[in-house]
Amino acid sequence: MITTILTDIEGTTSSISFVKDVLFPYARERLPAFVVTHGDDPDVQHWLHEAAKEARLVSASRQEIIDLLVGWIDADRKSTALKALQGMIWKDGYASGEYRAHVYPEVAARLRAWQAEGKRLYVYSSGSVPAQRLFFAHSEAGDLTPCFSGYFDTETGPKRDAESYRRIATAIDAPPAEILFLSDIVEELDAAAAAGLQTTLLARAPSTCPAGGAHRCVADFDAIDG
Repeated sequence: MITTILTDIEGTTSSISFVKDVLFPYARERLPAFVVTHGDDPDVQHWLHEAAKEARLVSASRQEIIDLLVGWIDADRKSTALKALQGMIWKDGYASGEYRAHVYPEVAARLRAWQAEGKRLYVYSSGSVPAQRLFFAHSEAGDLTPCFSGYFDTETGPKRDAESYRRIATAIDAPPAEILFLSDIVEELDAAAAAGLQTTLLARAPSTCPAGGAHRCVADFDAIDG
């Protein structure tokens, strides 16, 4: 019995291209000025220090940190510090209406239907929790944040580590066997399954379900038996 649904974002609820072609370039273009103008803000300062620590920089100038972060954006590095700073920059773009977060056509209706059925919904993404909230608050389908009971990012742990899913199950007080994790990444699903969660692979077109895969596979949310 599924009581709880935990979902990834990129490639699962939303297209990877929106993040790659809209959000990343927006943050990359504005990051240097953002660091210069907000570098003394305590939250920004904290994440700049965390980035330096992650890069093992004992001492670095502001420009060196900017160059480091821009390089990480180009490399799509899964850095918690970078994701937090990107989220702060994206907030301005959402607020000004420069873009709305993409969601696949059936996603909003299915999220609302699951919630109406009494299922608890959570997000687990490499993007920071504040960025996740912004994403769903400013989606093309309207504000979807009322659908979700909570959000998790890589501060919980790596998405390909089974222990991360055990921590989430404990945090939301749900038996792992009653949680369904949705993702387009097999390695994430492998980790979730190792932690006792149920899993479903999203193979959005033009991708197709692999033959003999270890996880249930569907093309969209309407095909999920949850």
